[in-house]
Amino acid sequence: MIKLFVGLGNPGPEYEATRHNAGFWWIDALAREWKLNLVPERSYHGLAARTSIGGQSIWLLEPQTFMNLSGKSVAALARFFKIAPEEILVVHDELDVVPGQVKLKFGGSHAGHNGLRDIHAQLGTGDYWRLRLGIGHPGVKSEVVNWVLKKPLKEQREAIEDAITRTLHAIPALVAGEMEKATLVIHTSKPPRPKPPRREPGEGGTPAAT
Repeated sequence: MIKLFVGLGNPGPEYEATRHNAGFWWIDALAREWKLNLVPERSYHGLAARTSIGGQSIWLLEPQTFMNLSGKSVAALARFFKIAPEEILVVHDELDVVPGQVKLKFGGSHAGHNGLRDIHAQLGTGDYWRLRLGIGHPGVKSEVVNWVLKKPLKEQREAIEDAITRTLHAIPALVAGEMEKATLVIHTSKPPRPKPPRREPGEGGTPAAT
């Protein structure tokens, strides 16, 4: 079962609405759902909240170390409460997934994500769960840093927020350790397809190869 939900991001108002903070947005949404307040926990270098479900303690964590030192916060809390890597879910922004889509996966490489890179290093393993929130890719590798530290367009932010809301339906399965069920809920929960524009009466159309 998942005992520690971690959202990745950067502290400070200047980063609050940037794409790199999508993990924080997810944890904030879960905290609202569970009516929890995240409070500063110096021992764990982050904002944290604790609840109990079925007699089991569950933690929410937003590291306040800046992205590239996220593992310092995650490892501190996990070690103190003896939470195994496979009981951790890290929610982060994902360049290779479009806004509005989400992927749940276990293990694998950090794929260049500095937050995951440090968590790998501090936990000594990549065997933890990740929830990859799509933010899209700028199309050019040299623009990636600029992209993640900027605010998404209004429609992109709305698509990400909608995706966050949909994935919260998987929380009972995640907490129960029913990971196949959680994966099914998340991966079959697709954004609504946009309706085609209405064609006026008598309006023709020209075939195109695009």
